[in-house]
Order: sequence, then structure tokens, then C-alpha cells
Amino acid sequence: MGAPEVINGFIKAGKEQANLDTNQISDGYHTFGELYEHRIALFISMLKQRTLLLPVEQDSEIWKSKAHSDGSVWDGWFILGLYKDRGKQITYHLPMSKWDETSFAEPLDKAPEWDGHTSNDVLERLKQL
Repeated sequence: MGAPEVINGFIKAGKEQANLDTNQISDGYHTFGELYEHRIALFISMLKQRTLLLPVEQDSEIWKSKAHSDGSVWDGWFILGLYKDRGKQITYHLPMSKWDETSFAEPLDKAPEWDGHTSNDVLERLKQL
């Protein structure tokens, strides 16, 4: 078992046994919570800028939904996405506190069917924008 697995095991055990707030875990420079806030702010800003730079017909490529395609929800979270087509989707779950900040996104009753993208897929798709 390598160091990452050992550290992740400690975090999981601490979270379950001691009610550990993983948002407070730090690499010595930033906490997980800070890094997530940065990711959220950057994604919202990027999509907002796209709406200003692209023709109106492409605005519908940016969407948000409180429900997954199967109707299930994550309490306190919504999905913000770029592109609905399989193989192109870039999505993140965001806290409901950010819903109003994303008024530029088309609200959908249900998210498009998830294309199975992974974190690595999202990174590659972001690099191709």
C-alpha cells in the first residue's frame, strides 16, 4: 500500500469516526475547501465569459439542473454543464448557494444523460476549448 492510499485511509477513518471536516485539510498552502471554491469560481467565470463572447445560438450549450437525467438529486447541489452532447460534456456539481450566480445558464428540469466522463476526461476537454 502506497502513501496516497494510507493518507486516504486516515482521512476516511477520521471523517467517519471523528466527524473530520475534509474542507479544512491543507497541503500547507491551501485547504481542500479553498481549492474547491477556486474551481467553482473559475468554472462559473469561464462559462459566463463564453456567453459574452459566443453567438447567442451557442448560449444553450451552457445549462444547469437540480436533477440528474434519471431524476435523482444530490441534496444541496446542482449540476452546471457545458455541452449536452455525449463525448463533449464538461460538468461539475456545485452547491445550491451558487445557483443564482449561474443565471446565464439555461435551467433544465433534468440534466442531459451523463456520457460517463471522468475527471481526466473533463481535464482533456477543458484543454481543447
